[in-house]
Amino acid sequence: MPVLIEIDTDGHRAGVKPEDGQLLEIAAALGRTEGEGAWLAGVMAHAGDSYLARSRAAIEACAEQERAGAVRAAQRLREAGYPAPVVSVGSTPTAHFARNLDGVTEVRAGVFVFFDLVMHGIGVCEVSDIALSVQCTVIGHQRDKGWLITDAGWMALSRDRGTAKQPIDQGYGMVCDVKGELLDDLVVSDANQEHGILCHRTDPHATPMLPIGTPLRILPNHACATAAQHSHYVLVHDGESEDACTRWPRFGGW
Repeated sequence: MPVLIEIDTDGHRAGVKPEDGQLLEIAAALGRTEGEGAWLAGVMAHAGDSYLARSRAAIEACAEQERAGAVRAAQRLREAGYPAPVVSVGSTPTAHFARNLDGVTEVRAGVFVFFDLVMHGIGVCEVSDIALSVQCTVIGHQRDKGWLITDAGWMALSRDRGTAKQPIDQGYGMVCDVKGELLDDLVVSDANQEHGILCHRTDPHATPMLPIGTPLRILPNHACATAAQHSHYVLVHDGESEDACTRWPRFGGW
């Protein structure tokens, strides 16, 4: 069983610091050679602090810190006699803005396949780059509150509020028409299990009372969490009817 030691390059979450003495202690607890049970295959890092960056320069700095820390940890292991062939790094922001990957053998980036509103909020992508959305339908009105009710609650969108700590809070998602065109300042302001509440971002009285039955698309805060709520993807092409769309199954569970 190949094992990677997680390296903490930014103090964001978990792992061992590149210069920590525990690095070699963990290595010693593992086998050195493939085929002898658990064996040390190398190191991995995830620059979670890059999600807090607010500029290209800040993301580039996170990427270099991630790379340098993982490479340094692998160097220490090799100097101690452990081959450590794998040096794995990656977060979507650092994968896109890394200027140097010397010494890295693998870049892991997950949400870059679709992008999402968190990535937009830190400047990694434009809203128009987001390729994943949840289609829903307007099923009711609360006119006195300025609410539209849809059939997509947090069971469809997830509970992720990743934009809440960003300069612009997108609620549970931004709202588009069925063709994917943004509806100005309309967001999913709240979500129950099976119902989404749509409202104008700043003025509930400005919420457009779209007719019941109107199909909409919701752009998610976190594409990974939203996709995990569903059994398959529907590939939508311009001008294509739903019957002609391709469906891709996805794996679920943990």
